[in-house]
Amino acid sequence: MKAMSNVDIYAISSELGKSLKDARFQKAYQPTKDTILIRFHVPGVGRKDVIFQAGLRVHITQYPPQNPKVPPSFPMLLRKYLSGATVSEVRQHHFDRIMEIEFQKEHKYTLIIELFSKGNIILLDEDGQIILPLKRKLWQDRRISSKEPYIYPPERGINPLHAEKEEIKELFLNSDTDIIRTLAKSGFGGLYAEELVLRAGVAKDKDATSIKDEELDSIYDALREVFDALLNEQFHPQIISDGKDDVLPLDLKMYENYSKKPFPSFNEAADEFYSSIVGDDIKKVQEDIWAAEVGKYEKRLRIQKETLENFQKTVKISKIKGDLLYSHYSVVESVMEIIDKAREKYSWREIIKIIKDAKKQKVPGTEVIESIDKLGNITLNLEDQRIVLDSHLSIPENAETYYNKGKKAKKKIKGVHIAIEKTMKEIEKAESKREVALEQIKVPQKRVKKELKWFEKLRWFLSSDGFLVVGGRDAATNESVVKKYMEGQDIYLHSDIHGAPSVVIKSNGKDIPESTINQAAGLAASFSSAWTKGFSSQDVYWVHPDQVSKTPESGEFVAKGAFIIRGTRNYIRAVPLLVAVGVVDYEGERIMAGPVQAVRKYTDNYSVIKPGFTKKEEISRGILKKINTENQVTLDDVVRVLPSGKCDFADDRDLRKIDLGY
Repeated sequence: MKAMSNVDIYAISSELGKSLKDARFQKAYQPTKDTILIRFHVPGVGRKDVIFQAGLRVHITQYPPQNPKVPPSFPMLLRKYLSGATVSEVRQHHFDRIMEIEFQKEHKYTLIIELFSKGNIILLDEDGQIILPLKRKLWQDRRISSKEPYIYPPERGINPLHAEKEEIKELFLNSDTDIIRTLAKSGFGGLYAEELVLRAGVAKDKDATSIKDEELDSIYDALREVFDALLNEQFHPQIISDGKDDVLPLDLKMYENYSKKPFPSFNEAADEFYSSIVGDDIKKVQEDIWAAEVGKYEKRLRIQKETLENFQKTVKISKIKGDLLYSHYSVVESVMEIIDKAREKYSWREIIKIIKDAKKQKVPGTEVIESIDKLGNITLNLEDQRIVLDSHLSIPENAETYYNKGKKAKKKIKGVHIAIEKTMKEIEKAESKREVALEQIKVPQKRVKKELKWFEKLRWFLSSDGFLVVGGRDAATNESVVKKYMEGQDIYLHSDIHGAPSVVIKSNGKDIPESTINQAAGLAASFSSAWTKGFSSQDVYWVHPDQVSKTPESGEFVAKGAFIIRGTRNYIRAVPLLVAVGVVDYEGERIMAGPVQAVRKYTDNYSVIKPGFTKKEEISRGILKKINTENQVTLDDVVRVLPSGKCDFADDRDLRKIDLGY
């Protein structure tokens, strides 16, 4: 995969400097060993995901990769130090393949992204000391390790953005190679060195020291033409195809006859270019994993079939050998008698020598003897079959040894057949799983920002009676719910605990039934701090809009998102903390989270959760797996509608506890 050049990094840094200005750090993830994804919140814009792949790329991405369930230590440390910090500057270091992102909190922090060689990502404190690197590296002149001062790699070559003609001339005069290599090694890179020589019309293999003044002028003019466009941010982001896949921030003469796809920004071009390659890489890795899994069973099957073949061969050969001992009984008996008589006079060592000599002299009866060993085993050749006899046993006993060997092998054949059948089923099962798994490979999918309805920006649900219920997500939206959306015939609800949403039932001029009020109480209770505290129920009250005021009494103070309630409060006691999540059709298909009675009125396909101990992301994956059939609901959509804090799936016992009025 192509690594970003210094020109690419300049363009990306320039765009990120504008896109991430005052952006707030939210979370960091580490999807792969060399990749960090940081999620930012940009004021007035919303979420921005930036992917950092050490040694390769940096850009805003609409293709966020799947994150591990347990985050590694490096992103957790970034969260510890940078949570809530804002981006004050994004810059490139000395036109090198190094990007720096400066964060401001109570202290200043700098994130260094090294994109040369295998790369690195390093967090520095305000004194330039390393807090933690993604990868610990030690060289003679540089130590990338915690509590070490960060030292930049040595600067090489010249900065093309501000190069003077005399610098280029001196560069050529001191060179020991051709023009193009001289430029490439001096900070221009191979691609842009070729571009400058092409625009200048100079032979690229010409010795740098022999360059003429007019050729130098042409090269310098080409340099200024290319790099002034970069300096002035006259970007033309594009992806080059036609077999020369590349992504560029500028128009290059060398690619003028290639197909090009333009993009509004270099970040978008880089995102499309790299994310498609990453998707292919993920598929290849998964295909290799499954090939190894299936291959494991195929190897086992091959060994089992070889074992079966050997057992079948043993059954057949053992019977043949046993039968041969009887069919050549007299010959075998004479051999055994010779051995028995020799034992009376000679040692076994002497017998072996006598037999060998007799064979050489072709003594009758010895022609069937192939060999004899010191343990008393005699190998005979009968009808081209090698038969080993134990000289201490009789002929029938030796024959029985072969018959028994065949019987044992025959018994094992049945077990091997069973094992082969089992392995073939395992292969079939693995192949089936592979097909499903490869179809469901989670390659990064483009995250398209959805246009939300006004109520989707709040907590909301549609009651089983058809009334829209909305609630605040934070102090600002609590204010909005009351000041912007609450009207005279509506009903206001609030949980009797600090850190609860303002909830409003929209009446649309109709009488609001008790069942809807009880369901709205479920929203007020479940999305309050009672959920994060692990409560199973919570008290909620409701009042009319004219009882809700922002005007304090003398000496009182009303915080943002809080209101003064005057008059009698109508309490609903012990409201269960349970939230159902499903996809409903309300002004189009959309995900809805609310009381069980409300959600199940509009869909049979839903999940119910309660306060628990499982992270929202993990629970969301389970919910998404159940409810996401044909619709385009994403994991982020599910996470967004869940209460703050950890959850667990509700069981039948939890659901039985629900009073049908709620």
